Amino acid sequence: MNDAVTGTRLIVGFVVMGVAVPLTLYYLLDLETISQFLTVAACTFFSWGVADLFARILEKPRLKDRSPRRAIDEEFERRFKE
Repeated sequence: MNDAVTGTRLIVGFVVMGVAVPLTLYYLLDLETISQFLTVAACTFFSWGVADLFARILEKPRLKDRSPRRAIDEEFERRFKE
């Protein structure tokens, strides 16, 4: 498994979560300033990155076939025992 985000995936993520979604929210919420747009863009892009990180963590072989809650609980138990 490659830990780096591929170029295509990064470009698509940037276009969708850094431009398309913020533009949609900007117009739907009737925002007025560029700083509001940039704030929405930063938040959506950051959220996509965090979600991608969590998805990558749950893809690890020792975490497969478990619910996220169970995986987190077992991870905390494992670290507590160390």
